[in-house]
Amino acid sequence: MDELLNIAADFWRVLAAMSPYLLFGFLVAGLLSVFISPGLIESHLGGTGLGPVLKAALFGIPLPLCSCGVIPVSAGLRRHGASRGATTAFLLSTPQTGVDSIFVTFSLLGPVFAVFRPVVALVSGLVGGSLVSFLDGNGKAGDSSTTQCTDECCVPGSSGGGGRLRRVFRFGFVTLPRDIGKALLVGIVIAGVISALLPEDFFASLIRPGLLQILVLMLLGIPVYVCATASVPVAAALVVTGGVSPGAALAFLMTGPATNAAAVATIWKIMGKRTALIYLVAVAVTAFAAGLLLDASFPELGETIKAWRHAHHEASTWWLAVQWTSAVALLGVLAVAICRPTLGRLGGPVPTELARQSVTLKVEGMTCSHCVGAVTHAIEAQPGVLSADVELKTGRAVVYGTQFDPDAVRRAVNELGYKATRQHTEQVTEREEECSG
Repeated sequence: MDELLNIAADFWRVLAAMSPYLLFGFLVAGLLSVFISPGLIESHLGGTGLGPVLKAALFGIPLPLCSCGVIPVSAGLRRHGASRGATTAFLLSTPQTGVDSIFVTFSLLGPVFAVFRPVVALVSGLVGGSLVSFLDGNGKAGDSSTTQCTDECCVPGSSGGGGRLRRVFRFGFVTLPRDIGKALLVGIVIAGVISALLPEDFFASLIRPGLLQILVLMLLGIPVYVCATASVPVAAALVVTGGVSPGAALAFLMTGPATNAAAVATIWKIMGKRTALIYLVAVAVTAFAAGLLLDASFPELGETIKAWRHAHHEASTWWLAVQWTSAVALLGVLAVAICRPTLGRLGGPVPTELARQSVTLKVEGMTCSHCVGAVTHAIEAQPGVLSADVELKTGRAVVYGTQFDPDAVRRAVNELGYKATRQHTEQVTEREEECSG
């Protein structure tokens, strides 16, 4: 019983410490999703050389996209003429950070870590993008001339469906929390378990801080999916309680969000085998080197982080009130986003009464609402399509319209990096409609 109380207490302390920063990060993420369009990004990423690579890495750092959500955006960049190097740089730098993740890193790991992390994400994007530019060429997308992509098909929240302010809050406090909410709560619970149950410096007693510890944490993060924001509480608990060095925690924070089996497989399909291998090598090498550099440059950073966390726990009364209020508000936001996903829909009811044709597709590879938004907008951009009802859990997409090309719809989804297969087609003739009336 005491252990459960300790876990609950640590859960609440971590949640309260990060809530003000995370709520503000959600707001900024919503602003970015509305006011920085994919069209603006795509216009700067064509051509050869290191200029587009640098721009792509810089563009990706603040965007709140996970390693699966970044895939359709990158596919859009590639179709609009972005070079392989620029696309790879965007793929590398974007999932490692995000404005919400940076604020949470500041709250739990302090200012040094919060600055170092996005800088390293930028460097990894430059390294990977440059390697692809020199080793794998800068050719344009294979068949972009035959496939038109609208700007709003790449990132959910960039289309209509209300005023800009409404869309800011819908993306920042519904769509994004729905994407990371469950993983975030799990991450905080894991952090609470580590802090409450494991002995002081437990991991350090198994693997001493240094090269091996950094290597092990780096390898641990590569095959699994770890959300950039949700992984921060775990990393903080590993440093404060587990005795893990800040460099090893950084290596885990880099490889976990940037790599997972599904994302690498999709990159392999869209960008090719060589680019996918360069991508993995770039992540691993930069993560290992960054971990070594962080530990060498700031040898006392672990103690500084512990002091930073202690200062948050001993905060003034007014700041504690802000933390507790923000924690309650954050739990409310997460509860609404997770338990009522229909609030995340941007459109109204599906106008099936106007449709003369419906096609059901099976879409493989969707893992979050970013994926659902990308697939939905890609389908609805096709001529003759009235609406699309895309379900994440079942992977089913029902397309409604009048005289649209089902194969064109399927190709539009496949070009985002997913796999769409037709399951069912239904035609409604005027005669059938009259009889039913």
